[in-house]
Amino acid sequence: MQRHVFQHDGLTISWLDAGGDGRLLIALHAHWMEALTFAPLAESLAPDWRLVALDQRGHGHSSHAASYAREDYLGDLEAFVAELDATGPLVLLGNSLGGINALQFAAGHPQYVSALILEDIGVEVSTDIGFVRAWSGTFPTREALAERVSARMLPYLEDSFRLTLEGWRLAFDPEDMVQSQEALKGKYWDEWLATQCPALVIRGRDSRVTTQEEIEEMVGRRPNTTLLILDGGHIVHQDSPVLFVEALRQFLRTV
Repeated sequence: MQRHVFQHDGLTISWLDAGGDGRLLIALHAHWMEALTFAPLAESLAPDWRLVALDQRGHGHSSHAASYAREDYLGDLEAFVAELDATGPLVLLGNSLGGINALQFAAGHPQYVSALILEDIGVEVSTDIGFVRAWSGTFPTREALAERVSARMLPYLEDSFRLTLEGWRLAFDPEDMVQSQEALKGKYWDEWLATQCPALVIRGRDSRVTTQEEIEEMVGRRPNTTLLILDGGHIVHQDSPVLFVEALRQFLRTV
């Protein structure tokens, strides 16, 4: 995937592009992850789909920001769509934070969105992530940083490891993530039910973020919506990559 940048709201926003002539699919990552997490998916969906993935503000190679309010993320996404100069409707895929950003963008700009794919996120967000503050700082070795984030979280954080002159650190500021999550908390039923495009909701069977009951209610209340449960946790595309790709292929054939 080729890396590009654009300027918005005083920030440098980075993104990856799989290229090709396929239909456009924008992928939005979860908190503390980055665009690179979708690179294997981009390869699997090519050449029918051109996947582009955003390093959302404060993540990956994009600038840290002073604010992580809902309107900030949505403004970045609006600017990104303008940067892409898309000529037709696109598909939005969002995991966790990215899922709420996707459904809110679709509610505000239904003319741009032909389908939604939400990965392990409900429409009522209340999870606390204060534990990430323990990941702050610079560490003398990569192993020391890996030990601090824990073996369970390591597979989801390795893309964000950075070697600096002072030592190893994360690409994001953990305090920014806490601020962003606090702004994310809320209920998004109105935005979720405002759209009518086809939607696929994928939940990780072992997710600690969503429950089966809330996801079933979310899907049951919105027409034209399909629910799929796959093995894995909160980052389903990484925990069950083969099944995730097949699910997307089947869904995207109907769009």
